Amino acid sequence: MIPIENSKKKTVAFYISRSDGKGSYPARRASVLARDIVKEVNVLFIVGENSPSPPDGFKSITIGKKANLIQTLTLIRPDLLIRDTGPTVSEEVEKIRSIVPSLLHFDDFGDGGRHADFVLQTLIEESIEDHAEHIVVDRQLFMADPSMRSFEGSGLKKNPPGPLPHLVISFGEEDEGNLTYRALRHVSQLQIPLKVTVLVGERYPHDVSTLRMMALGRRNTIVQQPPYNVPEVYATADVILCASGYMPYEVAVMGIPCVVLSQNDFELGLAFPKEQHGFVHLGLGRKVKQSNLLNAIMEPLLHEPLRKRSIERQLSLGLGDGKDKVVETIHYLLENPKRGAGGKAMSDMLH
Repeated sequence: MIPIENSKKKTVAFYISRSDGKGSYPARRASVLARDIVKEVNVLFIVGENSPSPPDGFKSITIGKKANLIQTLTLIRPDLLIRDTGPTVSEEVEKIRSIVPSLLHFDDFGDGGRHADFVLQTLIEESIEDHAEHIVVDRQLFMADPSMRSFEGSGLKKNPPGPLPHLVISFGEEDEGNLTYRALRHVSQLQIPLKVTVLVGERYPHDVSTLRMMALGRRNTIVQQPPYNVPEVYATADVILCASGYMPYEVAVMGIPCVVLSQNDFELGLAFPKEQHGFVHLGLGRKVKQSNLLNAIMEPLLHEPLRKRSIERQLSLGLGDGKDKVVETIHYLLENPKRGAGGKAMSDMLH
């Protein structure tokens, strides 16, 4: 028999899969949320073939192909499905609605988002203007990793760059277009003293030895592979060169001059990393000219007013505290399910 207090617990299922422009952030966000709500609810991670590993200490169920999702949901009957899988399809989400009482989607630009109870858009596309009431478009929903908290606003406390300024190059988990290589090749042409740290992502699909060979040809240049502490490395930077997507949000929590290159057309269409928010956006990385890239990196190093303005613009956005609002939404959906449970979960039938 299960204890009485546990029998009343509702079940929240997370379904995360990798998609363009998001890197490892969706998995980290899910982990933060799961740890926050686990005392009040049962948490279960649904792991598909393109899902990141679930966080340690949480129950998970492996479903293989995405086509098995509906069958799995029919068996486990969660009270709420939190989904972060990129654009969803209308037909699939309609079927899920008949099984799951409440649906919460993150950053869903597909037709299926129309059938979720809430879609929380932190990544904001330039083209979003009119949107349905249940779609909440708000960069303030961004939640910083707990590890980033001690570095919040650290850019304000930094001295101007010294005789060996530090550039961090970071293109996230995968970097399919190998912008890391392209950027390092361009930066190697700079004739001024510069410390360069290249962070290679966990799923970097290219040859790391090519980067290492290039790094050997330039003084004060290192290539780091995981594990490393991203906030800790970022905090030592005078300039960061990174992808669009979520990385600029993380930089803005800290306040560090930042040059952005988009990895693909999806990232190019995102509205956040722009000059008014303290970023220099050079467009698609594969098309960037060497002279434009090097100028953008050098400007905040050489012009103190420009460096300060970038930092102040980023920090004035006040990003990083989105967790409470999201957790509030989760509790609201659990307490006010939009639909009936539609049958008993397999786990209920076993007891």
